[in-house]
Amino acid sequence: MSSDQQHPYGEQPYDPYDPYAGQRHQPYGYQEQEDPHVTQTWEGQTWDTQYQPVVRQQAAPPAPPVAYGADTAYHPPQDAHALPPEAPVPAPDHVTYQPAPTADPAPAYSVPPYSAPTTSGGRGTALTAAQRARAEGRSPVIEPGLRPAALTAVLGVLLAGGAALGSYALVVPLVLLQAVTAAGWFRLNGMWPARQGIALAFAGGVTADIALLVAGRENAPAAIIGTLGVWVLLTLVLQLRSHADPDERMYGLMATVASAALTIVAAGHLGADPDAVVVGGLAVAATAVARTLPLPGPASLVVALLAAAGAGIAAGGVTGLGSPGALLGLAAGVCALVGLRAASYDYPSTFVHMTAGVALPLTAAAPAVYLLGRALG
Repeated sequence: MSSDQQHPYGEQPYDPYDPYAGQRHQPYGYQEQEDPHVTQTWEGQTWDTQYQPVVRQQAAPPAPPVAYGADTAYHPPQDAHALPPEAPVPAPDHVTYQPAPTADPAPAYSVPPYSAPTTSGGRGTALTAAQRARAEGRSPVIEPGLRPAALTAVLGVLLAGGAALGSYALVVPLVLLQAVTAAGWFRLNGMWPARQGIALAFAGGVTADIALLVAGRENAPAAIIGTLGVWVLLTLVLQLRSHADPDERMYGLMATVASAALTIVAAGHLGADPDAVVVGGLAVAATAVARTLPLPGPASLVVALLAAAGAGIAAGGVTGLGSPGALLGLAAGVCALVGLRAASYDYPSTFVHMTAGVALPLTAAAPAVYLLGRALG
């Protein structure tokens, strides 16, 4: 059949329904994938059922031009910050030729006497004086020196003079000794300021002095031990109420108990025989001064002990104690050396030397003065 027969009235062919017209409104670059297994059928109205219109495929829009190297160019992340422009390096006016040294010179090594304290001596941190001394094979112990020894001698002479005058005269230098002992022990342990601990330890020593004055010398052990027990219990109660860390609380407990014990034990000078206190005070004074002599270590120890024994003999002859005063003086000298050693450990500060270095020799000698004074008297 011809086209005239199909359209006898001269009408234009019917524009069939375009099933793909909706694709013109799809987003840019969208292309629908055709399934090859699905057969397309024509559902539009037509005069001829055999007529199949040609389906016009929508041409894909041309791809935008791509600049050369755009796919390989480096794009920084969106949150990165641009680096500031580099400052131009000025060219030197002239170049001086310096020949390379043939050998590296040895660096000058200078060690300051004290350095900033640190908890570790790793790379990049400052070493403490004690760590540097150990690394170099030297002893990390410094003796208090002449000034603390002179103060120890003065305090020992005051104790001896107070004991010769009477108990109440002895209380004055004894209270001073207890105050310096409490402060020096806390500073020696690195705890400063520790006003509550120092006040608690000093109060324990004063309480022991009052108990000795009330109870008398014959009841000195009961007064000293009873005061020590009460103060240990009081220290435990106060530390349990503390809000510090467990490690810090335990460290404070041990330091407070030790300081209170030393301060209370120093009251043994008040409970000892007056002649023994005179001998012990003078022996400690002689030991502290002799220890500062510029002698080798073993020789210095021997000279200090000989000085203590000689002071004991001299004081024993004056007080009527006699030759046993040499034994008492020697024992007091040994205790004084122990106290000096404790105050000299690990590069202490000047404050430690002027407190613990002054008081610990006399405080450590109190038990020997009391026990040997009772036994020899």
